[in-house]
Amino acid sequence: MRLQLALNVRDLNEAVAFYSKLFGVTPHKQRDGYANFAVQNPPLKLVLFEDPAATERLNHLGVEVFGQSELEAATERLAKADLLVHEEKQKACCHAVQNKSWAREPQGLNWEWYRITDDNPVAEEPPVREACC
Repeated sequence: MRLQLALNVRDLNEAVAFYSKLFGVTPHKQRDGYANFAVQNPPLKLVLFEDPAATERLNHLGVEVFGQSELEAATERLAKADLLVHEEKQKACCHAVQNKSWAREPQGLNWEWYRITDDNPVAEEPPVREACC
């Protein structure tokens, strides 16, 4: 399991250069308007969305899990706590296919618990500018 931090950035190339130096790793995946880093230490999935017009730097937060049973346990816990907003199954998003469960904190910040089922799908959707991954 690792935390995910998804940021809106004005200039993707500039942000990729900065975060590559900051964490000492290159992007795990980079596409037009999108990059993600799978940082081992600290365990972090850093996602960057290029959006010069974004009014907020923070896009959303998340928790990536690596097993379906972990996701199911988190989904059940969120549902029992009346925090589950919705679930998505086999959602093509952020250049991957994912199962995910969403919650929204009282001030409107979106959190996702997710598991990647295909990290390199053949048919990709166009870049998504909203909270999706």
